[in-house]
Amino acid sequence: MPELSVRVEVAAPPEQSWAALTDWARQREWMLGTTVHASSGTGHSVGDELRAVTGIGRVGMVDRMRITRWDPPWVCEVLHEGRIVRGPGTFAVEAHGSGSVVIWAEDLDLPLGALGRLGWPLVRPFARWGLHRSLQRFARWAPAYS
Repeated sequence: MPELSVRVEVAAPPEQSWAALTDWARQREWMLGTTVHASSGTGHSVGDELRAVTGIGRVGMVDRMRITRWDPPWVCEVLHEGRIVRGPGTFAVEAHGSGSVVIWAEDLDLPLGALGRLGWPLVRPFARWGLHRSLQRFARWAPAYS
């Protein structure tokens, strides 16, 4: 499985970064072109399901996820169960001085079989850029989160 991981320093303590990171309804404020909501449960327990839609206008991709590990304020692991995005993903928070470091990692089960594996080297830089850009926005947004 191809792995994609980005990290960013945040000028907020781990508890605040965690609260901001897992406020699913507000992720659209920092995550590029994405809206997220809990589709079962509160979205804050193992087994709860999340639904994310990423796109522009009426063209988008649905990402269904199930929370598989919930360890606040340090780790949220999900299993992506959609048709396009599949595999485990992780949001992790680490203490760093008076702030924190947020890590977003994805282990992707690529769609389209061999074609997906062949195309990954072309897609990877764009996917990484999107995750990195989103986390940069998060680092600016989270310190004012309340």
